[in-house]
Amino acid sequence: MPVLLNRVVAWLREGYPTGVPAQDYIPLLALLRRRMTDDEVAAIAAELADEGMLVDTTDIAVSISKVTDAVPSEADVERVKDHLAFRGFPT
Repeated sequence: MPVLLNRVVAWLREGYPTGVPAQDYIPLLALLRRRMTDDEVAAIAAELADEGMLVDTTDIAVSISKVTDAVPSEADVERVKDHLAFRGFPT
């Protein structure tokens, strides 16, 4: 197992030595939610900028969904917006 995954498993075992109670599954999954990598953010921003059109939050969210196969978080949409703005591309 990767080092990070080993740390997460060890942390869970220490906090829940008898197993995770059913009511704690959802909060734990929320903590382990996927976050886009910097490379994914840059690739999505580059693809949107290369299209040469004005993009809005919906366009960004759709592009993120295509890459991650998940509903994008507001934080990830903002990261792509910020990357586009840094490149001088209006959103």
